[in-house]
Amino acid sequence: MKLVTFTHLNQTRVGAVIEDTVVDSLGNAAIPDTMLAFLQAGQPALEAMQVQIERSASRIDLAAVKLLAPLPRPGKFLGIGLNYADHIEETGRDKPDYPTVFTKQSTCVIGRGDAIHLPLLSDKLDYEGELAFVIGTRCRHVSVTDAPAMIAGFTIVNDITVRDWQNRSPTWTLGKSFDTHGPMGPWIVTADEIADPHNLALKTWVGDDLRQKANTRQMIFNCYELVAYLSQVMTLEPGDVISTGTPSGVGVKMQPRGYLQAGQSVTISIEGIGTLTNPVIREPSNFCVSAVK
Repeated sequence: MKLVTFTHLNQTRVGAVIEDTVVDSLGNAAIPDTMLAFLQAGQPALEAMQVQIERSASRIDLAAVKLLAPLPRPGKFLGIGLNYADHIEETGRDKPDYPTVFTKQSTCVIGRGDAIHLPLLSDKLDYEGELAFVIGTRCRHVSVTDAPAMIAGFTIVNDITVRDWQNRSPTWTLGKSFDTHGPMGPWIVTADEIADPHNLALKTWVGDDLRQKANTRQMIFNCYELVAYLSQVMTLEPGDVISTGTPSGVGVKMQPRGYLQAGQSVTISIEGIGTLTNPVIREPSNFCVSAVK
């Protein structure tokens, strides 16, 4: 099942994509309006959506809706650094003994087709194509064996990074959290439809230029190990997003540097999930500026 958050006729709600249509949940009280509430509802919500699909209840052309990020404001948005051997090699760093974990602030999240801003403060804007998983069950102290049952599904994340700001702090948080620097989507593919999340082809293009080509089997710490590791420290909750790291081919390691420029676009494709494309524009000078009275 491909779960989406979408807007149609100025109303935002949850649906499911079937071919070129969105199965609308409008009027079905068993299906919550938000993805966070949908995931918190668990199996009953999934079953209600499946019934909605089987009934061929109100469907909308996919082209007629605006897809938002499936989780516009995830509770936690965690990233994993240095999780592909070839990326570690290109950075010149040592292979980590434990996962390198950082936080992306949830205000950075945007959806398919939304613009990534080349910030006013820097021109060192980089892409990172990544597989992400979404927690579906509240959990703590989970074993690797039990971890698959904690995952609701998988999506694509572009871990946009402002490299000079990333280097200002050992936590990386600022360089990872600029507004618009968390493209996510286009949907969540439920875990039952991904036979093996650790054998998926991943590709990233800037325009027509293929920059990254890898397979998720190259991850050092896989999804289940990450659930087990993180849940030793914190309670994972439905709607938490963990992005699992990027392979080699990032712009900062190209010669000359392959930083993103206004007018370009970034496309990430992951086998079994789909494609996430976002244009790059210069940050508007008045973006999110509050009036002073």
